[in-house]
Amino acid sequence: MPSIGNRLEMKTIEIRTELTRTEELPMILFWEFIGNEGANLEIEFDPLNYHTIADTVIAALLQKPLQSLPLENSFNGAGVYLLYYQGAFEAYAPVSRSEIPVYVGKAIPRGGRRGLSAVKQIERTSDPSLFNRLRDHSQSIEAVENLSIDDFRCRYLVVTPIWISIAESLLIEKFHPVWNSTVDGFGLHHPGKTRFSQRRSDWDMLHPGRSWAPFMKTGKPIEQIVDAINRHFAK
Repeated sequence: MPSIGNRLEMKTIEIRTELTRTEELPMILFWEFIGNEGANLEIEFDPLNYHTIADTVIAALLQKPLQSLPLENSFNGAGVYLLYYQGAFEAYAPVSRSEIPVYVGKAIPRGGRRGLSAVKQIERTSDPSLFNRLRDHSQSIEAVENLSIDDFRCRYLVVTPIWISIAESLLIEKFHPVWNSTVDGFGLHHPGKTRFSQRRSDWDMLHPGRSWAPFMKTGKPIEQIVDAINRHFAK
């Protein structure tokens, strides 16, 4: 059975291979649609096909240059992003300095949780939603004791609001980032005093330092969280 490192390397090769297929995608979809039914069918090409969107978003995002955190220059727009770890925290060694992100996230336009009009769903937002979200993440990392912001990089992509949620879902499905699927809590904000009776997230147990976390009840033992991370990378 391949080692964890070999499997992650194979995953990286798979991702890069898919990037080279982007230009050939319409023809690939054409022949997949025809299959064995012959050429007498009227072909309906759907540019918003699930797989088309997946390949397009992943290709566009991975072609973006890696950026250091925190970002220096503000910009407007909502969208999706990937966070990469390049440090020495032992539990993340299998993906450190790799093309596998530790976190996939999204930033929706201001007011988006209450619903956007049909017009705003297809317009670029004029507020810095994506920049602000990455700034918040940078502050969370800077606050903790055992991570350094210098060890993180990001890729981000401004996306038309209507596609943000599906883009995030497709990226999580593609990469299975450890902070999305195993170590919960990274994206949390201050929970408010009324929620201090809740337990600390796995992320806050593993990476202590956010000012509000000590007011919450103790969460899972660190050994249990690390064991879950090891199982995550062993899949």
